Amino acid sequence: MMTNLFSTFDPSTNIFNLSLNWTSTFIGLFFIPSMYWLMSSRIQNMWNKMNLTLHNEFKMMLGKNSFNGTTFIFISMFIMMMLNNFMGLFPYIFTSTSHLTLTFTISLPLWLSFMVFGWINHTNHMFAHLVPQGTPPALMVFMVLIETISNMIRPGTLAVRLAANMIAGHLLLTLLGNTGPSMMLNLISILIIGQMMLLILESAVALIQAYVFSILSTLYSSEVY
Repeated sequence: MMTNLFSTFDPSTNIFNLSLNWTSTFIGLFFIPSMYWLMSSRIQNMWNKMNLTLHNEFKMMLGKNSFNGTTFIFISMFIMMMLNNFMGLFPYIFTSTSHLTLTFTISLPLWLSFMVFGWINHTNHMFAHLVPQGTPPALMVFMVLIETISNMIRPGTLAVRLAANMIAGHLLLTLLGNTGPSMMLNLISILIIGQMMLLILESAVALIQAYVFSILSTLYSSEVY
């Protein structure tokens, strides 16, 4: 039962043994407004305002010592996550961000690059992060161990948080949708209203989880300066 249930999210659609479901990752590119229009539109103005807001927020978190252009990495990641999360709510569109294959592939290289840069260029600063300020001397050994473990599992928690939140909502929508044919006629309206409310909630989750992923990545990168 569980195998058949979760097989809904398997990338099994293929032609000539090529998995085509993952091409849904690039559907969001069609929704990015063109920057070559002669006259600006409301969509382009909204897009520019969103990018500027994210740039200012990420810049504040990274601090003054960050490199120029670092915020564009996290803005691009936020846009990619947001579009993939949101497009996955449409019928017959594969949600790539609900799979650890994609989320872990993004979080692990980011975390590794932060760690390598920090330990090579700011070794003393990285050692100082292992012992929080005000820790009693008797607990320093345990705090170093705890901080090291919490640092090591960061890419996994980033990946699992996004994938689990996305697949949970999709799974609930699938379960409720499959009960429709077997329900009584007078309960169908209640099911439709519940599905609509859940879809609105999932739309908010799609935006929030993309924001949380990019914000946590920004906070992790700010610790290496």
